[in-house]
Amino acid sequence: MKIIKETTLTKKAKIAIIISRFNHFINQNLLNGALDVLQRIGQVKKRNITVIYVPGTFEIPIIADILASKKQHDAIVVLGTIIKGGTKHFSILSKEVSKKISNISTKYRIPIAFGIIIANDIKQAIERSGTKMGNKGSESALVVLEMINIINKIIK
Repeated sequence: MKIIKETTLTKKAKIAIIISRFNHFINQNLLNGALDVLQRIGQVKKRNITVIYVPGTFEIPIIADILASKKQHDAIVVLGTIIKGGTKHFSILSKEVSKKISNISTKYRIPIAFGIIIANDIKQAIERSGTKMGNKGSESALVVLEMINIINKIIK
């Protein structure tokens, strides 16, 4: 039996982070968490991290698709917040964005960590951005670090 397990140390990795400006006060916490994990735990150099701001969460997939197609990064982290409102917009947006991100990841064989908070209310979003419920940005960074190493192990 062969078992593949990997660590999160990826000193030479090149990571792109796509972050929504909408709900900036929450998303900035996600970015801070992701950057901390990438640099402190993954030991990724600052020069190997690219942060791209987009207007909203809906705009994340097109940038992810462009970056993935260029094959200049080892992984992508997407960060944003979708908060339920009084319309169906929340449901449609969250389903479409998650589906597109998943499709891009498998199409280009690049790990894309889904650090987008999908919350019922502002309190829940804040809790998931670094207070009671951890930090979705930090979690996403850990995912891509490990996935880079797992993929590299499999394709070698």
